[in-house]
Amino acid sequence: MLQPMRTKFRKAHKGRIKGAATSGATLSFGQFGLKAMEPDRLTARQIEAARRAMTRHMKRAGRVWIRIYPDVPVSKKPLEVRMGSGKGAPELWVARVKPGRILFEIDGVPVAVAKESLALAAAKLPIKTRFVERISE
Repeated sequence: MLQPMRTKFRKAHKGRIKGAATSGATLSFGQFGLKAMEPDRLTARQIEAARRAMTRHMKRAGRVWIRIYPDVPVSKKPLEVRMGSGKGAPELWVARVKPGRILFEIDGVPVAVAKESLALAAAKLPIKTRFVERISE
């Protein structure tokens, strides 16, 4: 699972995900990509599940790039604990995703295989996504 080696702060505020993505909104590495259409927090487990589904369907042919990284800690309190007594311990890592952000990129496989594998990856994610293709010159 993806998670940072170390961070400046142990716990983070929840915050809000406002606006559209400006950085990471275009294909940079691969021929095909999966673009987020709505804002949400994607967990490291969801990203890993999507990556596994993709690479299994592609039969490890081609190349996959993961364009998001879970660097925000989410804390949770244990079950059946009373209110108060501070914030809980960091439990999982998430990536904040804005609409328009490229999540995954693929290269070295036919269009049909890329479309199907990205559809399988999209099924593992809790947000609406869209298949994008690089316009060849």
